[in-house]
Amino acid sequence: MIQRIQTIFIFIAALLTALMFKTEFAEIASGGDYYIFSAKGITSGEDVIFNGLPITIFIGLITVLHLIIIFLYKKRILQIRLLAFTIVLLIGLTGLIIYFLYAGFDKVNVVFKIPTVIPLVAVILDYLAIRAIGKDEALVRSINRIR
Repeated sequence: MIQRIQTIFIFIAALLTALMFKTEFAEIASGGDYYIFSAKGITSGEDVIFNGLPITIFIGLITVLHLIIIFLYKKRILQIRLLAFTIVLLIGLTGLIIYFLYAGFDKVNVVFKIPTVIPLVAVILDYLAIRAIGKDEALVRSINRIR
């Protein structure tokens, strides 16, 4: 399980998405006020402007799915399907982050931070894992033909 490269790709993607719980995605300046956008939502000091529950649910679901996929190493086709679903969720998470940033503010100034690109990096890692799993499946099928 660990010796497979796709397991490492999936594990790194799980770590990156879990890291999103603790990091800030962006700083927002609107009308002289400054806000911080994280998995908790958009906050100004202790005040919560927008609740980040949908983003937290997405991040938690994606992280748990990655960990489940790692342990489904004997079911390669199911792994590929779940990874494709995870890619869709990651793209949805990116869209949700962008929506939260621009939804409730007029003339907003956004300073993106590095954790904003974590979903895109996870998409790339998931795609690489799908390719590696596909190669494993092709190898197993070719060996079955030889028998």
